[in-house]
Amino acid sequence: MSDRALSFGARAAAYERFRPGYSTELYDRVTAYAGRPVRTALEIGAGTGKATRLFARQGVSVTATEPDAAMLVELRRHLPANAGTVSTVQAAFEDLRPGGTTYGLVYAAAALHWTNPEGRWPRVAALLEPGGVFASFGGPIRLADPAVEEAVRAARAPFLDSDEVPSPDGTPPEQHMQWPGTELQRSTWFTDVQQSVIERRLTMSADDYVGHLSTVSAYLLLPDREQEQVFDRITRVLPERVGLFADVTVHLARRSSEE
Repeated sequence: MSDRALSFGARAAAYERFRPGYSTELYDRVTAYAGRPVRTALEIGAGTGKATRLFARQGVSVTATEPDAAMLVELRRHLPANAGTVSTVQAAFEDLRPGGTTYGLVYAAAALHWTNPEGRWPRVAALLEPGGVFASFGGPIRLADPAVEEAVRAARAPFLDSDEVPSPDGTPPEQHMQWPGTELQRSTWFTDVQQSVIERRLTMSADDYVGHLSTVSAYLLLPDREQEQVFDRITRVLPERVGLFADVTVHLARRSSEE
């Protein structure tokens, strides 16, 4: 697992505060695809539990795995009293040892790109019940105003060319099927690959937007002094409030019965 993948724990409280959660529309989309009740789920890279809460509130028994202890502390702290059963495991996806326990759903919320591609899909398949569903969802948060976006890009430029995570398999952004759907389509372990988008529009104060940026891995890898400088430069070019495109791209696939 890369340094970038393990950079979030130092900002766990900020991650919880500034990262948006997920709507029940996402849960409905996953369960409609499953075509049957989803009772058990394993979550890959649970972070502070943004998606954990969504599924647990609907009565799903979630096993939330996460390599960073600080993120798990936040996850446990913010579980609502009415949440269903949630158990936590401090482990990277690659360290999970499938050994008889399988789940109706395995999912990753803005986390799959941090996993090692070697053996990824056989490992996911081994964790799923026959006919079980895999789901991956997330997406970048982008400024809605092109002029503000350009001002932020210029402010960031001395420190970072880009703050986004590139496609893990090099899929160009103009291609309809995006990663990980591209890999799922090539895998013999999965079938019926679907991609859809849940539109999401947000408005944040300038301070909250910079708080969000402080949880983005590209900035987290900068030395502390450079982080201070880049956030100061970005703050100076932002209006008081910013509009954001925060669409959630959802990929769904079913474990193949042929494997």
